[in-house]
Formats: sequence, C-alpha cells, structure tokens
Amino acid sequence: MDVAIRDEVIRLGQFLKLANLVETGAEAKPVIADGLVQVNGEVETRRGRQLRVGDVVVLRGQAARVSDEDSTDDLPW
Repeated sequence: MDVAIRDEVIRLGQFLKLANLVETGAEAKPVIADGLVQVNGEVETRRGRQLRVGDVVVLRGQAARVSDEDSTDDLPW
C-alpha cells in the first residue's frame, strides 16, 4: 500500500503509525528496537531513521511504501 507524506522525509516511528502498522507511537519503539521492522529489505532498529518517497517498510508481513501527496491525486478512490 502507498502512504502519502506531506514533507520530503518522515521518521520511521511516525511512518509506522501513519501507515497503521502500529496503533500508537509508543508501540513503534519496541517493535523497531526488537528488529521486527525492515526498510528496503534490511532490518532497521533506529526509530528516527529518515524515510523518503519510494522507501518500503515491512512489519509483520505488511508492507507500506512512502509516497508523496502528488502521486495520489489521480487515484480512483
């Protein structure tokens, strides 16, 4: 699934919540620290990791790709 962000970058912990991969920011911290999150196919343990458009985040088999708001303007839904 594509998840649009407003700025050029977003922190990993914030993105997990925005993409509904975790319910709260507090939930993001332990799953990242425990090595359960992958960014672009590699385990990432830094909650403050800066994500950019095109980065793919995977948690528990669910994937979300960072996109910009402009790329979602032409979607049918």
